[in-house]
Order: sequence, then structure tokens, then C-alpha cells
Amino acid sequence: QVQLVESGGGSVQAGGSLRISCAASGDRSSNYCMAWFRQAPGKERDGVAMIGLSGYTAYADSVKGRFTISKDNAANTLYLQMNSLKPEDTAMYYCAAHFSCGAGAIKKDTNFVYWGRGTQVTVSS
Repeated sequence: QVQLVESGGGSVQAGGSLRISCAASGDRSSNYCMAWFRQAPGKERDGVAMIGLSGYTAYADSVKGRFTISKDNAANTLYLQMNSLKPEDTAMYYCAAHFSCGAGAIKKDTNFVYWGRGTQVTVSS
């Protein structure tokens, strides 16, 4: 089974950019549909973006046009490029994976079975 480790989180001012990464080990990332979720204090974990086995991508409405998900299968790494960051983007960001997923997979975190421990992103105004 795959193990996932996130990195690259940090603190940034509103309007800034940040790229977070998720390194996969134990199996090839090309075997998995992968996604990013986030959870702010006191809130539920919400889907942010996903990339399917075919390269299909989907985003939450709140990040469309600002965030870009990508995957480097040779490096076994998933990325999330975050631009025009807002204070409401502040959260713990989690990497997730599953063997397959449909277009609406990020609507429920139960659609993914493998999870990393998260990386904190803080956006100040």
C-alpha cells in the first residue's frame, strides 16, 4: 500500500503563492487517483482538488482559477500550486489517494482510503 508524506506548508501573506508537495512511497503514484483536502479548525475536512488516473482534474469552486493540482509520476509526487492565497485558505492540507475515483470524488473524504498527516498553510491578511 502507498504511504503519503506532505511538505511545503508555511505562512504567507494574502495574495501570495505557495506550492505544497506529497511524496508517495511503497507503490507507484501512477496507480492512484490522488487529491488534496483541507481542514480548518472547527470545520469539516473539505476536498480541494483531485487528479484522476487519466490526468483528469477537478477543483472545489472556492479554489478554481487559483490552485493547480499536478502529479509527477516519475518522481512519485503530487503537487498543489496555490496562487492568490486568501486568509480563508488557512488550513491543514492533506494528501489522499485511492485506486480509482469519479469526477465528484472530492465531495466526500470517504472516497479516499490512503492519507498523509498533513501540512499547515497559514495565510495572513
